[in-house]
Amino acid sequence: MPLHLRNPHSVLAALETRPKDVSEVRITTERPSGAWADVVQIAEEHRIPVIYGAERRESRRRPKAGAAKEGGRTGAGEVVVQPRQSVEVKNLFRKAKTWKEGEPYGVWLALDCLQDPHNVGAIFRSAAFFGVQGIIVTKDRSAPLNSTVYDVASGGLDDVPFALETNLSRTLETAKSAGLWVLGTSEHAETDLAEVDRDRHWLLVVGNEEKGLRRRTLENCDAVCRLTPRGRVTSLNVSVATGILIASLS
Repeated sequence: MPLHLRNPHSVLAALETRPKDVSEVRITTERPSGAWADVVQIAEEHRIPVIYGAERRESRRRPKAGAAKEGGRTGAGEVVVQPRQSVEVKNLFRKAKTWKEGEPYGVWLALDCLQDPHNVGAIFRSAAFFGVQGIIVTKDRSAPLNSTVYDVASGGLDDVPFALETNLSRTLETAKSAGLWVLGTSEHAETDLAEVDRDRHWLLVVGNEEKGLRRRTLENCDAVCRLTPRGRVTSLNVSVATGILIASLS
């Protein structure tokens, strides 16, 4: 099923990496500006149909205040794009297998049954910012990688390779065979993030917004860490916590 993207930065990422997957650009104004003007220019270079004055499909979410200022995001256009293809999990860990001494260690991510598409999109955006090597997304009881995820990720899904897996425990074993260490996360862990070794490749696993990591997932972790609160608030949104974790490990 095609995506209908409304964030021009998500669209630009698709145009730059896989323009053949972009089938139509719909612009609601005759004179697009900012990032939408860039979208139109690149689309026309690739001979992708651009429809001016087109109406978007009915809004799937309420626009955020001030969103129109960020590259003309709200109300400026909508683009029809095919979803990016996932990769085989064995190919996701290729860099770990070819790593040479002296090179920086890599960080990978696994999302264990995250259900909020905004969280998934925000994590992909942070992962792209910090250079995460790849992301494993569970298929079952998880948010689908839909238009909302792509728009929130702001290009992250076209930058970071990802694999869709039904058996996360088996995938973690595959990661270990490739030379990665598996780091789980839990507010009940005894080890603080600051105590985690940085001398290895880590596959960081984050869990469901309400329940955290599943028992089988925890059992397959080499270590489990927590973010220790320094103030009166004792919890963080999973996407915020994940950003802090990968920033520290990268």
